[in-house]
Amino acid sequence: MGSIRYVEIAEALRAAIMGGEYPVGARLPSESDLAARWAASRGTVRQAVATLAAEGLIGSRQGARRIVLRQERKHSFSELNSFAQWAEGVGHEVSSRFLSRVRRPATVEEAERLAVAPGAEVLAVLRLRRLDGEPVMVERTAYAQWVAAAVEAMAEDCRSVMDGLARDWGVVAQYGEHLIDALPAGSEDARLLGLRRGSPLLRQRHVSANRTGRPIEWSDDRYRAGSVTFSVSNSAVTTPLARRTGEG
Repeated sequence: MGSIRYVEIAEALRAAIMGGEYPVGARLPSESDLAARWAASRGTVRQAVATLAAEGLIGSRQGARRIVLRQERKHSFSELNSFAQWAEGVGHEVSSRFLSRVRRPATVEEAERLAVAPGAEVLAVLRLRRLDGEPVMVERTAYAQWVAAAVEAMAEDCRSVMDGLARDWGVVAQYGEHLIDALPAGSEDARLLGLRRGSPLLRQRHVSANRTGRPIEWSDDRYRAGSVTFSVSNSAVTTPLARRTGEG
């Protein structure tokens, strides 16, 4: 019951921060005040606060009231921008690192998304993406064989694969399809993102293609909860998808 309770408290605090009750720079109430508000033990409150600290929403200094660090910023997906372009456009310092690059046979799903025969060779890439030094996303991407050599030639700390493909190889992504859902963190995701196994992750899967519709990549991107949200604004003529830092 206690484990469920700390999740409820973390969700309420997260909503209060994103709703403006605690603006950036504000201090959260003390652990004892929060415990009294939710009729919970200080240990349960401490777990909830630690969850928000792990998400980068609040400062993680011990022995002091936590300070709100995160504010919401929005980027529209009506234009096909890379993760790095979006992050830098809203004032973040972005860094990335290749953890592995391996050629292997495509899975059934990868083959379907990349429009290749089942078992055709793809380049499987694992990357860790950071915003302002904090790990926020684990990226698993299968690149079609026709761009594999270009991706293999990129530096380990390459800022953006798609930007590099466009700049150095003339391969420009002009079409994207996005699938968004949630899932619990497995052992590898939890280790890379500094979370507990089973913590919620926001997953964005997408395929990118060039102007002729030839698939370039099929990617499975898993974001730490609270680091990025997506929203859709409807109108009679368009339904732009937007990505934001923080919780929506």
